[in-house]
Amino acid sequence: MPPDERLGQIAIEDEMRSSYLDYAMSVIVGRALPDVRDGLKPVHRRILYGMNEMGLVHNRAYRKSAKIVGEIMGNYHPHGDSAIYDTLVRMAQDFNMRYPLVDGQGNYGSMDGDSPAAMRYTEARMTRLAEEMLADIDKETVDFGPNYDESRVEPLVLPTKVPNLLINGAGGIAVGYATNIPTHNLGEVVEGLLLLLENPDVTVAQLMKKIPGPDFPTAGFIYGMSGIKDAYETGRGLLKLRAKVVVESEQRTDRERLIVTEIPYQVNKAKLIEKIAELIQDDRIKGISDLRDESSAREGVRIVIELKRGEIPLVVLNNLYKHTQLETTFGVIMLALVNNRPEVLNLKQILHYFIEHRREVVVRRTAFDLRKAEERAHILEGLKIALDNLDAVITLIRRSQSPDEARAGLVRQFALSEIQASAILDMRLQRLTQLERTKLIEEYAEVLKQIEYLKSVLGSEALVRKIIKDELTQIYETYRDERKTQIVKEEAEISIEDLIAEEEVVVTISHAGYIKRNAASLYRAQRRGGKGKIGMGIKDEDFVKTLFTASTHDALLFFTDAGKVYWLKVHEIPEASRAAKGKALVNLLALSGNEKVTATLPVKEYRDDRFVVMATRRGIIKKTELSAYGNPRQGGIIALGLEEGDKLIAVHITDGQREILLGTKQGITIRFKEDEVRPMGRTAYGVKGITLEEGNEVIGMETITPDSTTAILTVTEGGYGKRTPVTEYRVQGRGGKGIISVKTTERNGLAVGFLQVRDDDEIMMMAAQGKVLRCKVDDIREIGRNTQGVRVLDLDGEDDRVVAVARLAESAERDDAAADDGARN
Repeated sequence: MPPDERLGQIAIEDEMRSSYLDYAMSVIVGRALPDVRDGLKPVHRRILYGMNEMGLVHNRAYRKSAKIVGEIMGNYHPHGDSAIYDTLVRMAQDFNMRYPLVDGQGNYGSMDGDSPAAMRYTEARMTRLAEEMLADIDKETVDFGPNYDESRVEPLVLPTKVPNLLINGAGGIAVGYATNIPTHNLGEVVEGLLLLLENPDVTVAQLMKKIPGPDFPTAGFIYGMSGIKDAYETGRGLLKLRAKVVVESEQRTDRERLIVTEIPYQVNKAKLIEKIAELIQDDRIKGISDLRDESSAREGVRIVIELKRGEIPLVVLNNLYKHTQLETTFGVIMLALVNNRPEVLNLKQILHYFIEHRREVVVRRTAFDLRKAEERAHILEGLKIALDNLDAVITLIRRSQSPDEARAGLVRQFALSEIQASAILDMRLQRLTQLERTKLIEEYAEVLKQIEYLKSVLGSEALVRKIIKDELTQIYETYRDERKTQIVKEEAEISIEDLIAEEEVVVTISHAGYIKRNAASLYRAQRRGGKGKIGMGIKDEDFVKTLFTASTHDALLFFTDAGKVYWLKVHEIPEASRAAKGKALVNLLALSGNEKVTATLPVKEYRDDRFVVMATRRGIIKKTELSAYGNPRQGGIIALGLEEGDKLIAVHITDGQREILLGTKQGITIRFKEDEVRPMGRTAYGVKGITLEEGNEVIGMETITPDSTTAILTVTEGGYGKRTPVTEYRVQGRGGKGIISVKTTERNGLAVGFLQVRDDDEIMMMAAQGKVLRCKVDDIREIGRNTQGVRVLDLDGEDDRVVAVARLAESAERDDAAADDGARN
């Protein structure tokens, strides 16, 4: 049989090479890699365009996903419904997309790797942001090409106003190429684009001041800047991602637990928990007693890791970071299609190509609008000629035997175009009224102005850039949000505080030097005269001396009666049960000799515009800048100089504009302006604050602000207390003898505390035998200065006495302005 003449011979290696290259290019261009301009692969682009054609905008009703998938598959993407639906689902998942482009209704899967519901159950429509990617697509702003069967056309790129490639990232594996672009914060990316528009010569380092790094939808931490810098400068880099974990304490069991609230990007939460459980079972990670997932749609991620008693949270956490996906790496490859060719791009190049795309879109849109405006102006010119020659036009039309004859007559007699003549014939009779004629003339003038503006845009690069800038600014103002992922510049900056949950705690210190902390919520409010609760286990010779509230992230300054200061973090204080005595301060601080802590201040930051005001038992007052105490030393430093026999009794932080109130055990107070005390060096002795009589001594100090709504609360040893308006305490000169604040007798005893309070404040009172009472200030009667007060706390026996009183200051209401309230803050 003769061979078929249509057949030829070819080397198999040549055919394989040619066919494989065709296949490779098809995958590279048509499937796996995003376009640098709109950041979309063809399937994403077809889904958005198809949904736009279906009218599924953000304020319209949802449509079944099956309907959408069918339309996309039949019209644009004939590669199977599962591929289209999987892509649609991912575009709706807020844990995969930083800014979802599809608004899904129904089960769209979860971070646990759960599959979405079948497409017949779910519904979808575009998000508002997705509509910005399709804006002006009907104005010939982008090129279109035939679909797979050439029955219709589809856009080759979207005229997006949104820098989607960076804000939503991309991932894909082609033949010989791979891309892995992380998500970013929209506001930051737009700021970078605006900077590049202002200065085309800007460097990557300067852009990084606006775009510090990726921003993942699952938040978490990025550790180290080197990987980000490499990725932005070269297009390739390695990011270290870590989960956000905080430490919580369990009051009932005195144990601590790790709470995972944010996990690294693209980590499967269920598999992460399974891995941790496996490590616990294999005894590869020790110290964990329980593991459970308390995540919910409302509260978000919450993985609880219970620790055994006595375990150090940081040690366990470091092991979890080492062996599980609580720490992962993200390999950045910023590869995208540029003119249908894959290129690895740095940050500036990606921003540059987006701006160039926007420039082309704006120019093409302007040219389209100009053409339409000129076409309208041409028609309006014809109508204007017809109105100016109305009688002749009407006569011509009435004489004509057909529309074609009338059209030809108009063209011939009035030198009109075919288009103008047709518009005249189509004109309604109502346009002949004087009002309509005026509107037509006004419209013609407006169209001419529009034509002039559009021509000026096409002739001016500066105007084009201004339009791009204005549109980016509008996107920024409409869609920007807060950064989710926290960037830690250097690993050395990571501290245990990043793991400690910030919460309000009550710190108690006994006379013998035992300290502990408890959650403030542990003490419920009681009425005046109540029996109270046991707040600290005590020995016969010990009693509760100090109580205050602070945040677990605060630093503590411990001032001793010897005039020295020591440092400790609140979270370093051991947490114990309500009845436990706590831990000895000598085991936490390097105290020397017979030093005793007399004042403790929580401090957030050491500011130059804040002052430490100190008072001694002999009535000496001293003021020093807070920044002078910002360098912790193991053995402490001198806080102030003291004369022999004198002791430091009170310390507050102020803003330098307060008034000082000193109170003595015999019920005498003096009030003077703080500016009467000049700032002194750290080791200075101070100046006289009050002149004391024989046997009297200062027991307390308040820094107050003149306010008619506040009062001075005085409490005595016998459990008596009273409120007196602060206005009854006149301002005197520093160093005077003062005035009576409370009448001290055998019945109510000597004074133990003076506090400035408001009606809605709450106070804690402590008795020597450990009883604690929490009550509202407005439960205590308001009476004059020279009185004994009313019973506030019932004491246990004749030997018991009130030893301390403190005001509760809730953390939510604390700010820098109130930080100068010192230990009460």
